[in-house]
Amino acid sequence: MPSFDIVSDVDMAEADNAIQNVTREITTRYDFKGSKSTIEIKEGVITIFADDDLKLRQLHEILQGNMQKRGIEPGSLDYQKVEPAAGQAVRQQVLLKQGIEKDLAKSIVKAIKGEKLKVQAAIQGDELRITGKKRDDLQEVIAFVKGMKNEQPLQYKNFRD
Repeated sequence: MPSFDIVSDVDMAEADNAIQNVTREITTRYDFKGSKSTIEIKEGVITIFADDDLKLRQLHEILQGNMQKRGIEPGSLDYQKVEPAAGQAVRQQVLLKQGIEKDLAKSIVKAIKGEKLKVQAAIQGDELRITGKKRDDLQEVIAFVKGMKNEQPLQYKNFRD
């Protein structure tokens, strides 16, 4: 029976490469000369340290641009609350979303069932398994889910006949 998985993964090696590119760009840009702004990644959490709010916003733009160049969509970044650090400096944590949250998974399953497509959708941990009798039905589901406006980027893997 044909099936495929809907997942939401971030390639950590590519994320690490993007952070290294951001660090390299910070050291060469004129507007960051003499700045103590840094960015680092540890275990799926990006920590941004900037001199002020303006530099923080600039780092956001640089980060998103480099992530997109590496194939990581901006929806994968979950910006946390900005924390004040020493003086005017600010710190912010950015989480990389891994896996589909339960609420999003339930809403996707409900939408697929509401569309009356001839497939079965099952939540398996932090991913969805879609099975059907025909490959065309599965391709229809992929097109339908892509058409849904989800805040989290999704990938479609393990397509089997």
